[in-house]
Amino acid sequence: MHHDISLIATVAVGFVLASVFGYFADRLRLPPLVGYLVAGILAGPFTPGHMADTAIAGQLAEMGVILLMFGVGLHFSAADLLAVRGIAVLGAIGQIVLATLLGTALAMSWGWSLGEGVVLGLSLSVASTVVLLKALEERNLVNTANGRVAIGWLIVEDLAMVVALVLLPAFAQFLGGNVEHSASDQPVLISLVLTLVKVAAFAALAMVVGPRVVPWVLVHVARTGSRELFTLSVLALAVGIAFGSAEIFGVSFALGAFFAGVVMSESDLSHKAAADSLPLQDAFSVLFFVSVGMLFDPTILVRQPLEVLAVLLLIMLGKAIIAFGIVLALRYPFGTALMVAASLSQIGEFSFILAGLGVSYGLLSQDGQDLVLAGALLSITLNPLMFSFAAEAQRRIRMRFPESARYGKQRFDTLLEQLEKNRVKAEARDQQRELRTRELLDRFPLLSLVDHHALEELLLLFRPKQASPGDRVIRKGDRGDSMYFVSSGAVEVRVGDRAIRLDAGSFFGEMALLTGERRTADVAALDFCNFLVLDRRDFNQYMSRHPALREAMSKLANERRAMNMSPNSPPAAG
Repeated sequence: MHHDISLIATVAVGFVLASVFGYFADRLRLPPLVGYLVAGILAGPFTPGHMADTAIAGQLAEMGVILLMFGVGLHFSAADLLAVRGIAVLGAIGQIVLATLLGTALAMSWGWSLGEGVVLGLSLSVASTVVLLKALEERNLVNTANGRVAIGWLIVEDLAMVVALVLLPAFAQFLGGNVEHSASDQPVLISLVLTLVKVAAFAALAMVVGPRVVPWVLVHVARTGSRELFTLSVLALAVGIAFGSAEIFGVSFALGAFFAGVVMSESDLSHKAAADSLPLQDAFSVLFFVSVGMLFDPTILVRQPLEVLAVLLLIMLGKAIIAFGIVLALRYPFGTALMVAASLSQIGEFSFILAGLGVSYGLLSQDGQDLVLAGALLSITLNPLMFSFAAEAQRRIRMRFPESARYGKQRFDTLLEQLEKNRVKAEARDQQRELRTRELLDRFPLLSLVDHHALEELLLLFRPKQASPGDRVIRKGDRGDSMYFVSSGAVEVRVGDRAIRLDAGSFFGEMALLTGERRTADVAALDFCNFLVLDRRDFNQYMSRHPALREAMSKLANERRAMNMSPNSPPAAG
């Protein structure tokens, strides 16, 4: 029976060629993504031996964008985004406007119409967040202040492009596009207001409701102890929120995934979510770059070499100079200006979307779209050189003009201070989680039989409970419904006329859960007590996953039963 294997073939060809040419690129001391782009060109429809389905590759690439932006959100808190708003919002909007005007002027100098110029300018004005992330990760700059500024800048650009994608159809007729394809039924002002309202509603919903719902879901899934179910839930939340945001609120998949990551970053399980989703992020990001290569028609380099060169210069020099000037005008240091300039000297996913939309509304020719794609592939390939140039330029400026280090220092220090506060808060939260794990192990040495991840899982299963002096915690003869770990305070275990005191660090109640029998002792609080309680269902599931711990507890339960049966031995709690 014949089956359509386009998806399998596309993935297989993409991965095989990407691994081969990525390896050769690395041997030539080039970034591996250059090899991925070459692999896409060879697998695409514009070279002999077309081997992959471009439509399927495009959707797989979108998955890569979703997972990468989700990963960014996991490591980029809402507080960090607010901290860089002073430079990111003004800078990104100003850079888009000036770069669009420059692109429009360039197109009109070629004899293109105003509409073609606007679409070309917009397509060249916005950089790729995915490419930036790869560049920052390779240089360990993601968590630096300049890295945060660059990422925040591109997030604002992405938000601006959401608005542009909605307004472009509304302006299509005015710009000379196809009237029959134009969404001109609705006034432009109403379209703009509705777009802004939907984006604001999505952001508010994500930042207000999300932190309450998403961590709750993750905790309950993590309590099952199933790693595959937890990973599945993380991906379901990431992709589900991205898809829902696009369908309901009209924002891009990338922005929806980014906000999903930001929301999830507020959970204590964000580190686990990041670790579980990382392999898929890496795999699908490769397919993103392969798909870019598949869209590229190499003949454009022969047909219109001067136009390609002009587009490339606008992307890599024009935008960089604009961004550099804006950052300095906002009175931030030369280092920040050079970092942002290098970050913006490429274009990516939104450029393809804008160019495609322009073609569909008759606002851009096929040659214009090919120029955008050529500019994307070449700028992505050459972008590492801009980062190297920025680093060298910063070094030379500091050596030749030592006083330049004082420029913008006050504003940068303020930004750095806020980012440092956010980092300290995040680290404190992580340290608190680690402290709770260590304290659990210190107080209950028996738990050393399980690994660190299992202890974190156990912390999720615990239910806190308090008792006042004299309160009866366990009654003899009751069915065992839970096990108790004494965090603070002390309890008295009584069997008949015998009694024993259990202080913090002790536990009781496990015998009934292990044997299925009724409680064999009364337990009362002697002091104000705090307990960590493990319910029967959670106890049984956890012990089934950790047989060594169950065996140790069974041995202890047998010893306690023998003690209770011996008239000369102190009682044990069950």
